Amino acid sequence: MAWERMVLIPHDTRIALDTVVDLLNTVPQDDATGGPLDGLADIDALYDFLRRNLVSGVGDLGSRDLRAVQDVRARFAKVFAAPASSVAATLLNELVAAAGTTPQLTDHDGYDWHVHYFAPGASVADRLAADCGMALAFFIVAGERERLRRCEAPDCGHAFVDLSRNRSRRYCSSRTCGNRLHVAAYRARRKEAAG
Repeated sequence: MAWERMVLIPHDTRIALDTVVDLLNTVPQDDATGGPLDGLADIDALYDFLRRNLVSGVGDLGSRDLRAVQDVRARFAKVFAAPASSVAATLLNELVAAAGTTPQLTDHDGYDWHVHYFAPGASVADRLAADCGMALAFFIVAGERERLRRCEAPDCGHAFVDLSRNRSRRYCSSRTCGNRLHVAAYRARRKEAAG
């Protein structure tokens, strides 16, 4: 599928893409003190993640749910790191199949008709695996896997989906990582010129 046809990403796919990126970016990072800071360290953090990503109807969650979502996160990280589309496809097939996908049309929470890929009553981990997995699968089908990226800033590595027209985005945020690196390069050039 050419990029021109991908411009119109359905809202449910876009929400799933944003959700999987946010999920991947909860992976433990070093905080200012050098210790690991996990964005899904406990049940409260999981509920915050779900609220932030408008995942509704999850009910009461426990430590089993937290571990399952952390496992799904690790599996999605492997998809983003896959060296080839065939590897990413295999990983996604396994992830989506394990979630017990059951596609169905729905129009909940003020959204127009869209497709959910998880079965009614599915766990939160299976819901994330199914919907986010299918959103990523569409990129592989479209021949656009290279749009699933990690930030090129040396101290970042956050995940993002490059939706730029020419696949040129290099940083998770042009305002933070991109701007910081451009300022550093500018200062280095000025220092070298001042010699």
